[in-house]
Amino acid sequence: MENLPFIPIVAVVALIVVIMFFWFVPVGLWIAAVAAGVPLRIFELIGMRLRRVDPNTIVRALISSHKAGIKVATSDLEAHYLAGGDVLNVVSALIAADKARNISLDFTQAAAIDLAGRDVFEAVQISVNPRVITTPRISALALDGVELITTVRITVRTFINRLVGGAGEETIIARVGEGIISAIGASDTYEDVLENPDIITKTVLDRGLDAGTAFEILSIDIADVNVGKNIGAELQAEQAEADLVVAQAKAEERRALAVARKQEMTANVQEKKATVVEAEATVPRALAGAFREGNFEISNIREGV
Repeated sequence: MENLPFIPIVAVVALIVVIMFFWFVPVGLWIAAVAAGVPLRIFELIGMRLRRVDPNTIVRALISSHKAGIKVATSDLEAHYLAGGDVLNVVSALIAADKARNISLDFTQAAAIDLAGRDVFEAVQISVNPRVITTPRISALALDGVELITTVRITVRTFINRLVGGAGEETIIARVGEGIISAIGASDTYEDVLENPDIITKTVLDRGLDAGTAFEILSIDIADVNVGKNIGAELQAEQAEADLVVAQAKAEERRALAVARKQEMTANVQEKKATVVEAEATVPRALAGAFREGNFEISNIREGV
């Protein structure tokens, strides 16, 4: 009777030991793998636990690839998992590429694309079903100064071999926008563009704008073209207004200079008058001095008269 209290404790400990054993030794995953026809040993699953690899992820990837007829080594899956890659996404991409039959993709390439930060499964999907990218509104001026606002749809598909190191969608949009601005800018009038919008697409496509990117441009289509402002006329009006302001400033400068010259001439005349008055004022003083000194007499004045 004294040993009865220890029985529940022993049962609990035994239950914990059993749970830990089945967690550490994933018998259920091993059975699932064997049932799916995957040649996987129980010790390999125990090794995954020791290497801190999620056995559930690896087994699911092995079962999916085996059912799809794709051979993938367990060690490659573990290495990609430890490198921080998305194992299931890589296997899904391999399956999708294999089903497409026209896409060459192996595990090493898919793993490199995944570790480069790109969604390899989405890339395979875009390669099979091209994506349409709609650009923002692009404003450009024709040679006549009229603004045209366009929206373009770019159909692209993934270039698998250039996914690692290739530029993304932002580069495609920027290059197409630059090509559209250049094409419209080379047109004599905005009416030429409205009548033949295909001159834009032909010019842009001929430039090979997808070089160095992870995409291949299949087509460029004009979605919308709107006539904006007459920028050329506005600039001419602003230039004319600026010229008018400059002319007014120059006229005001000439007027101020003329006024200054007039004032200077008036001052010179007044100065000369003052000199004459001063000279006239010295005559009486000179006569008075001559009288005082006896050098000049009234008789002299009379004789002179």
